[in-house]
Amino acid sequence: MEEVPAAPNEGISLSALRSQFSVNGEEGPKYGFDGSRYHYGDGTSVASQNSSQILTGYDTLDVGPNYDFYANTNALGRVRRSRPSLFQLHSNIEEDSCPPPLYEETNTGRAPGDSSEDDVEEPQSEPTRFGWVKGVMIRCMLNIWGVILYLRLPWITAQAGIGLTWVIILLSSCITGITGLSTSAIATNGRVKGGGTYFLISRSLGPELGGSIGLIFAFANAVAVAMHTVGFAETVQALMQESGASIVDPINDIRIIGVITVTCLLAISLAGMEWEAKAQVLFFIVILVSFANYIVGTIIPATPQKQAKGFFSYQADIFAENFVPNWRGPEGNFFGMFSIFFPSATGILAGANISGDLKDPTVAIPRGTLMAIFWTTLSYLIIAATIGACLVRDASGIMNDTLAMSSADSCQGLACQYGWDFTDCITNRTCTYGLSNQYQSMSLVSGFAPLITAGIFGATLSSALACLVSAPKVFQCLCKDNLYPVIGFFGKGNGKNDEPIRGYVLAYIIAVCFVLIAELNTIAPIISNFFLCSYALINFSCFHASITNSPGWRPSFRFYSKWMSLLGAVVSVIIMFLLTWWAALIAIGIVIFLLGYVLYKRPSVNWGSSVQAGSYNMALSYCVSLNQVDDHIKNYRPQCLVLTGPPSCRPALVDFVGTFTKNLSLMICGNVVTGGPSPATLDTASSNSHVTWLNKRQIKSFYHGVVANDLRTGVKMLLQGAGLGRIRPNVLLTGFKRDWRKDKPSCIDNYIGILHDAFDLQYGVCVLRMREGLDVFRQAQTHVNPGFEASPESGVNTCVPPAPPANFSLDPDAMMTEPQPQPSTVFQSQQGKKTIDVYWLFDDGGLTLLLPYLLTRKKRWARCKVRVFVGGDIQRKEEQRKEVMDLISKFRLGFHDVEVLPDINARPQPEHVRRFEDLIGPYRINTAQKDGHVTAEQLNQDCPWMVSDEEIETNKPKTLRQIRLNEVLQDYSRDAAIIFVTMPVGRRGQCPSALYMAWLETLSRDLRPPVLLVRGNQENVLTFYCQ
Repeated sequence: MEEVPAAPNEGISLSALRSQFSVNGEEGPKYGFDGSRYHYGDGTSVASQNSSQILTGYDTLDVGPNYDFYANTNALGRVRRSRPSLFQLHSNIEEDSCPPPLYEETNTGRAPGDSSEDDVEEPQSEPTRFGWVKGVMIRCMLNIWGVILYLRLPWITAQAGIGLTWVIILLSSCITGITGLSTSAIATNGRVKGGGTYFLISRSLGPELGGSIGLIFAFANAVAVAMHTVGFAETVQALMQESGASIVDPINDIRIIGVITVTCLLAISLAGMEWEAKAQVLFFIVILVSFANYIVGTIIPATPQKQAKGFFSYQADIFAENFVPNWRGPEGNFFGMFSIFFPSATGILAGANISGDLKDPTVAIPRGTLMAIFWTTLSYLIIAATIGACLVRDASGIMNDTLAMSSADSCQGLACQYGWDFTDCITNRTCTYGLSNQYQSMSLVSGFAPLITAGIFGATLSSALACLVSAPKVFQCLCKDNLYPVIGFFGKGNGKNDEPIRGYVLAYIIAVCFVLIAELNTIAPIISNFFLCSYALINFSCFHASITNSPGWRPSFRFYSKWMSLLGAVVSVIIMFLLTWWAALIAIGIVIFLLGYVLYKRPSVNWGSSVQAGSYNMALSYCVSLNQVDDHIKNYRPQCLVLTGPPSCRPALVDFVGTFTKNLSLMICGNVVTGGPSPATLDTASSNSHVTWLNKRQIKSFYHGVVANDLRTGVKMLLQGAGLGRIRPNVLLTGFKRDWRKDKPSCIDNYIGILHDAFDLQYGVCVLRMREGLDVFRQAQTHVNPGFEASPESGVNTCVPPAPPANFSLDPDAMMTEPQPQPSTVFQSQQGKKTIDVYWLFDDGGLTLLLPYLLTRKKRWARCKVRVFVGGDIQRKEEQRKEVMDLISKFRLGFHDVEVLPDINARPQPEHVRRFEDLIGPYRINTAQKDGHVTAEQLNQDCPWMVSDEEIETNKPKTLRQIRLNEVLQDYSRDAAIIFVTMPVGRRGQCPSALYMAWLETLSRDLRPPVLLVRGNQENVLTFYCQ
């Protein structure tokens, strides 16, 4: 399209260069071009000329970059713009008789005549969105801080010592930190929607692994609600027991308190994310106050009561003593302490799990997650160091255990230096206080013990609330993707935040069920393993996306390493087995089961996953590596280019070739659409509906469609361009043109010319003929091109298109959504104990023998007996049979029935000869043509299908052989399952196309079984050598 520079003071409009172009419909103008923009009848423009002139300085239809061109959703209160299509820019508007189609619609579903004002939706109230502090950092910190921080970290410090406790903390933080970096990289590689962990993994690794981890991760979060709630209920029950209060009994008290607590948390969640966030902030403040209370308590001088329990404020001797490990009990080892502590480091995905409620997930998730890991790790290190510096490992708590002067020499323990003698309890192992004996050490050290209890309440309730919110959010996204049956009911959202109310209720029911158990010691390891499994997959997702080198992997977060991600994945799996090996096996087993289900169902989703990129890399690498080794006869495979047209039109042809190529060799369904290049013809040739039909029929085949001016040119394009490297067709397979006598003679010449072109390109050629035909012309089938011939058996376009039904649709998108019929064919049924008759009349390299052998390897044809027929002399019949049998046995094909046909060269019956003469009669040069002034050369050039008397006489032996061979087929193979016959070759320039077509017709007509005419390229495809 010519571009004219715009003058500074004088604009030159395109309307001055072109006339008005418009297309009118029944309800007025539907599409128009007024020189400055394309527009619909309602005034909606495709692209604005003014913005283009400002950006480029030219008055052109081209437009500058715009956000709307790349977005998948519309902004509220604004009509989405669309760029012009390549057809609009490239085509001559004045010459086109049809309106240029839009690749991207500006307003879908708008009725003609609707005003643009009515089309704009009323702006809705903006849903609640959170920043990185309130939405991610605080949420992750609350989920990481838990009961282990208050009740187990001091005990771990006593067992492992301050030094190894720091190692445990830092090792755990390294794993979570690596996972945080991987999460940040994935979250910044494109816009993140709701679904959190499931969304990140599924959009990176695909639905197979993403769906399985999403389901178990949502379930683990729901059960984690019960786990944290039971921890809270146990603390409340212990306080009630200290004060002598009780509801029923200890177990039922925990159940009652737990159910009431979960119900209150559900009410907070149903109130909306804004109220839930306020509750989380309140819990965060309570925990910070408890931390401050603890730090102040370590500074305050110890009272005699606290000293009796082992607290002496900060002392260098105590720090040095507690710096080294002092293992006790069956769990007294490094990995035992690590397995107890590591669950406290989990929870880093709490912010990512509500990704749909964040203002900018690509900024909030990396910043909030990494800051949460940093601050929680720092808090763990400080608490381990401070409590290890002011509290001894063993103390009796008895005020009378002061150090007497007489017992100073026999006193044991570090407390002796501070005037206390705990020798008796240390010796008898009856100490009830100290780091090694009391879980509530932080309450002892703190300035005000109830604040530590409040911190425990805040940590447990905040973690339970975070899990109660995360589980439905993740599960809702999984339900909307429809990867698994039944669960779609829970995907419905409500309100401006699209809250999954049904998901909340489901998570509540699961949590209550596990709260009623009131004993989760056996379930907690499984939950930890599910979280670790998620971490492993997130790290592997980042590694896999990086290693595939996909151009689409462009995360804006750069501070990650693919090798560190791989290390994080491997370490996460190792830790799963270190924690609880049987729980790890259960988690991995569930992942594999769900993975197998998704692989079996193959959901129709395409998220551009790294698995797809990896598959492409592997396929490309293997294709390139094949070029380094020459082809060998032992590895020969019949790689078939099948001229099916739209594959759904000729299911029998597709089924037959798919039978012997499945899991063995290449199959490409070729389709030639005649016409000039245009969006309509390109869509017709490359529609995905053809591949969808093949996949639904379970045919392992490629599809290749081309647009050409005529059929023969299109087939030449397929013959020379189909395939990749050494994975390219070497056999052309087409249907028999049964209506050739009713068709134009030029179409016959094109059909035979295709066979000649295949021979010229060193292809083997096969022609399949069935008595009932090959075509299945149906309404609402896979987008059939009307340019295809009406022939019941041909596999390619010809000259005369059929008239499609009145209600027939050519819309490829409609074909994708409509159910596609799958008619049954003879090649889909069991063949039983029939025979496969092979007429190996001429040696074509062995293709005539190889195809039936491949057929017998399939279950449907395995019981069939192969009979090989060869021509011979009646006087040497047995000798010739033995020679052929020896040759076939060297090929190891397993064919044991060979029969010599000595009468194959006999003269055919006169009535069959006359029938052939009647068949070829309309194509013979008559007397008027002979007496005319047209020379034979000119006649042969203008009408190459015409047959002269000289050509009839020259090819008479071949003609009589085809007639006689049909008689033999009628006698020997009337009840066969299928017949393979060596196809005759017509010499180019000496055998007119009509005569060659008559040979194929005569050879294969009036036969009940399917007939495959086979001709190899005269090169060996069988060998009896081992090298």
